[in-house]
Amino acid sequence: MGCKLSQLAASEFTNDPLSRPPPTADPRSPLSAKQQYCMLASWKGIFRQIEKTGIILFVKLFQENEELLHLFEDFRHLQTVEAQVSSTELAEHATKVMHTLDEGIKGLGDMDSFFAYVQHVGSTHTQVPGFVADNFMKIEKPFLDAAKTTLGDRYTPNIENIYKITIRFILENLVKGFEEAKKEKENGTSHT
Repeated sequence: MGCKLSQLAASEFTNDPLSRPPPTADPRSPLSAKQQYCMLASWKGIFRQIEKTGIILFVKLFQENEELLHLFEDFRHLQTVEAQVSSTELAEHATKVMHTLDEGIKGLGDMDSFFAYVQHVGSTHTQVPGFVADNFMKIEKPFLDAAKTTLGDRYTPNIENIYKITIRFILENLVKGFEEAKKEKENGTSHT
């Protein structure tokens, strides 16, 4: 019924990607495809203020875990919030950490690359004197607080849940990379 043009138009409508369910996410990802999309869309708001968010993260990290400050040679002398907020060294490191998180978040679409990258970053922390795997997990709450501060009213309960799942997954894989590298060092089979 109808001409070829009508049939073609009808077939294009039924092939509309918005009318189909989202593609399935890699089963190794803790996020559904829809959650990954929401994470990436929301993350753009963080990325536009990446340095500010990173500084907030580190200030909160040091407020809640003063003992971690000694691990940072370049800014262990920064004992007050004011000194930390105005420190160029802290801002540079905070931005570097946020870019690492950015790579991890953007890598969730390719789990093989995600695991390789995040676990490699975790393994490099075996070179930091006094660093222990549990230190990674101490970043979770300050990260979530910094994201909430940066996003403001865009930090909805749904976004909060997605951020919690994402940061835990990244931190767990940093820990895994750290522990595997530490074990290799202890066994004398290090590849780094």
